[in-house]
Amino acid sequence: MLEIEQIHKTFNPGTVNEKKALAGLSLHLDRGEFVTIVGSNGAGKTTLFNAVAGVFYVDEGMVSLDGTDITFMPEYRRSRMIGRLFQDPLKGTAPHMTIEENLALAYLRSSKGKAPFSRISKKDRALFRERLELLGMGLEDRMRQPVGLLSGGQRQALTLLMATIVPPKLLLLDEHTAALDPAAAEKVLELTKQIVTEHEITCMMITHNMHQALELGSRTLMMEDGRIVLDVSGETRRDMTVEKLLQEFRAGTGRDLDNDRILLS
Repeated sequence: MLEIEQIHKTFNPGTVNEKKALAGLSLHLDRGEFVTIVGSNGAGKTTLFNAVAGVFYVDEGMVSLDGTDITFMPEYRRSRMIGRLFQDPLKGTAPHMTIEENLALAYLRSSKGKAPFSRISKKDRALFRERLELLGMGLEDRMRQPVGLLSGGQRQALTLLMATIVPPKLLLLDEHTAALDPAAAEKVLELTKQIVTEHEITCMMITHNMHQALELGSRTLMMEDGRIVLDVSGETRRDMTVEKLLQEFRAGTGRDLDNDRILLS
């Protein structure tokens, strides 16, 4: 479904600020697979997401999605197939537009056969209301209110709905609950599991929480220095503990994981 073959990316090559962010990384995801990703700061997790989403083109290698080579496909075209949530709840929505207008933009951008400035029908509005009700936050009664009035948790839940109102082929979650308070984070995470499972969406999620990385989805990756150093699934993952995960990281890299944010989580 998602095929990544030997991708490389170096920023500022030939300068004192040269940084090799991806070093021959390869990865295969099956349709409907839910993968969690952990790693230190600078390990290449977000860079991997940017390469898949088309924020930049890789220096070498190939990226294909659902049988289509997207290596040099521009980001705006990939966005019709790839949904993405960021750590900052403010990134995924337009604050001065209403909830309904934000949903309409996401729906029209992702819907095949609909022009970006098509009119929203009564049927579309009914769909928006129905999906908002599933969030359990009362947003279905606030569709004409600006998104800027929502809390961080409400805004991130809305962003999740916008990214999946037309189920994407691939959903990228970049620590999408890290900036929320514990109650809001738990709610958004539960909604994530519900939506991904219901629509069988292929999903990759970056997290700093190692317990979460082993509990969610069906496969866990650890990254370091722009490459995957550990890939566990099946029975091996079911028997895995955080302590064993740290041991495997040490075996794969030759050093201990020293990221306090991950270790303290």
